[in-house]
Amino acid sequence: MTRPPDFEDLVDADFEPAERERLRRVHDLLVAAGPPPELTPEFEAGPTLAMTLGRSSRRRVQRRGALLAAAVVVLLLAFLAGYIAGNGGNNGLANGRLLKLKGTKAAPAALASLRLQPVDASGNWPMRLSVRGLPKLPPKSYYEVFLVRDGEIYAPCGTFVVKSADSTVSVQLNAPYRLRQGDSWVVTKQQPGVRKAGTAVLKPISA
Repeated sequence: MTRPPDFEDLVDADFEPAERERLRRVHDLLVAAGPPPELTPEFEAGPTLAMTLGRSSRRRVQRRGALLAAAVVVLLLAFLAGYIAGNGGNNGLANGRLLKLKGTKAAPAALASLRLQPVDASGNWPMRLSVRGLPKLPPKSYYEVFLVRDGEIYAPCGTFVVKSADSTVSVQLNAPYRLRQGDSWVVTKQQPGVRKAGTAVLKPISA
């Protein structure tokens, strides 16, 4: 055990009595307090490479976790935006939308309504067309409903015939396409064996 240093060995005799007394009190307090606790070998040796790399690794893991969470949020938002833009009733074509059609010069007395029904899980848009005033066509001729996009015939949605101009026809059709805001429909008169869209007999009232 190390013996504490003696006050007389540390302080010269030249100090004034009051000053020597003050220094003695300080000396006695330091001796009573004892030496400071010893450092553990780990602290005495200072930070190691493993400790530094460990802290750095934890920071990198936290940073990567934050970046990953942000990326997941961005991907979810992008997916949601894409879904809203291109699927179901969220693309601006609400389920239950009713489109009114009027006869063209080829069938001036004709009127029709086309109602969109809820899109199914596969992306099909069923619709019901109710028509009155279209004339009966010659054998093998028929009427066809076409989807119109950007002012141009885009794709067929179904066909039907009528018995007479004074009869009302109600037919179930389908648009197996991804519909867009602004899409519309027309009804054409088709000749047998002709695949190209024929003469329009019904068009949207707003067109």
